[in-house]
Amino acid sequence: MTPQTSIATAVTFKPVRVAIAAILLTGALNSQAGAVSLGVKLACASDYYSYCSQHAPGSTAVRQCMRSHGPQLSNRCINALVSAGEVSKIEVDRRRAAAMAAKSGRSKTASAD
Repeated sequence: MTPQTSIATAVTFKPVRVAIAAILLTGALNSQAGAVSLGVKLACASDYYSYCSQHAPGSTAVRQCMRSHGPQLSNRCINALVSAGEVSKIEVDRRRAAAMAAKSGRSKTASAD
């Protein structure tokens, strides 16, 4: 097996693709002012590619996008954001409570119809 074949094979596995994407994202974010920590980059790479990859890493737009997708973000990403001080635990709890209340209201309305 040649080195190129080994690399091509490795890139087909999702964990390797995510790690490579995180490394690329890390390089892009390191050049931005106010860059987030490596832990956040690694924890949120999948969320970034799922929801906000149309925005430049480290940009104000990507931060707004990730914030707007807060309820869909993985627990791993949310925990990393809280640990890094990017968002407060109080804000996360407030948003979760609001989402649960909205969900509960929808299910009551649906059962009343």
